[in-house]
Amino acid sequence: MDFLENSLLFLLIFCFIYFIWFILYRRTKTSAPTNWPILRELPAVVVNLHRIHEYMTQVLIEYGGTYEFKGPIFSNVDMFFTCDPSNIHHIFSKNFSNYPKGPEFRKIFDILGNGIFNVDHELWELHRKTTMSIMSHAKFQILLERTLWDIIETGVRPILDVFAKQDKTLDLQDVLQRFTFDSITKLLLNHDPRSLSIDLPYLPYEKAFGDALDALLHRHIMPECLWKLQKWLRIGKEKKLIQACEAFDQFIYPCISRKQEELMRKSTIKDEEFTFLNAYIKMYNQWKDGDLGTLQTFLRDTFLNLMLAGRDTTSAALTWFFWLLSKNPLVEKKIRDEIQQQLHVKEDENLKFFNKEESRKLIYLHGALCETLRFFPSVSLEHKIPLDHDILPSGHRVTPKTRMILSFYTMGRMEILWGKDCLEFKPERWISKRGGIKHEPSFKFPAFNAGPRTCLGKEMAFLQMKIAAATIIHNYNIQVVEPENISPTTSIIMQVKNGLMVKVVKKV
Repeated sequence: MDFLENSLLFLLIFCFIYFIWFILYRRTKTSAPTNWPILRELPAVVVNLHRIHEYMTQVLIEYGGTYEFKGPIFSNVDMFFTCDPSNIHHIFSKNFSNYPKGPEFRKIFDILGNGIFNVDHELWELHRKTTMSIMSHAKFQILLERTLWDIIETGVRPILDVFAKQDKTLDLQDVLQRFTFDSITKLLLNHDPRSLSIDLPYLPYEKAFGDALDALLHRHIMPECLWKLQKWLRIGKEKKLIQACEAFDQFIYPCISRKQEELMRKSTIKDEEFTFLNAYIKMYNQWKDGDLGTLQTFLRDTFLNLMLAGRDTTSAALTWFFWLLSKNPLVEKKIRDEIQQQLHVKEDENLKFFNKEESRKLIYLHGALCETLRFFPSVSLEHKIPLDHDILPSGHRVTPKTRMILSFYTMGRMEILWGKDCLEFKPERWISKRGGIKHEPSFKFPAFNAGPRTCLGKEMAFLQMKIAAATIIHNYNIQVVEPENISPTTSIIMQVKNGLMVKVVKKV
């Protein structure tokens, strides 16, 4: 009863906040949060929710990289925000063991179950070891190249050709999301969902990713009792999250069953046979604690985690990349010239295939992709709660109850890290004096996370982005419609709000 009463109380508080929205709007949009009675600093967040990343950046930079947010009294939503690189290095590397995912993270991201992004300690290490062994396998590289090029040639290019011929507006973000979704599903489960059919069919399980990510960010901001009430009542963002979870299950479980049946039909399964499913079944059998649920549930959790990483992060980076090119035509010209020179393709020839080794020659393109990720890291923030008391390099003390939000988005806009030209799009900053790729430490450039939890798919993501970007840039002209109206979604994954509408002009 107390839970319901508290939840209704906070519901009334939120209604009150929206009632005074116009009164507070001018005061809170461009200044640090005002500490109001009872509600404290929450009104500023509500007013700026539609631009939360920009607002968080504004406040953090004004306060030197660290800010302690005070939520409504008795709400338990006080948070510690930081983008200080020394704090990031401390949390992700130097004192890594004190900052596991923990029960609070698992509570917010319950949809991920026992997948790699949601677990700690020995289970996380086993997940990481298993995944690394697959992705470093020689057969994986062959499978990756073949899969990506097959989907480009049979899915992406036919769609772009049709829209170019018909002179219709296309949502490029949607196409890129379908490209990465088909790619990761084919790689993991050897199943092609064919979301890149010419008619661009509506697939509930493919579109569910966006609804899930949107709801998960709101769980960071809302009092726990309120989002739990929404979940119980099946309303608001939680209703969409429930529906997304159901859509995932309806898609993934049959894929797993089909793959298992396929393996069972084989007379023998060699230990060295290369399949994701075999590797994770072996991992499940190796785990002795017995807390992973059924094999089917564990496989569902594992594949959902990898699909989430493989679909949304890469497609988001590519979407922002094409938007930034539309604002920087000289960069696009340099990339086009590099493709012709390094891949030995003429301007009037189709660009059809290049492998991983050849992709390493596209240094300026690599720099442009890094610069995109600096501005728009696919995972815009990280959530941490320390196990024990700690003193951060910035001098701030944190306790086991401190909810910490680490803003990667803000880090890409810090003059102290990137210089006075930090707001300029300059791929050159990623190229060394010798003409190679310039390495930046992960605590300065955490687009692929940092420390022991650095993204395992970094090399795969760069190859996927280079193949898609080079093919589209060389073979087509992409004209963004109203580029000045583009803004990021209020989500954990840095996507473009309302899609990236473009006109496609075929060159070759």
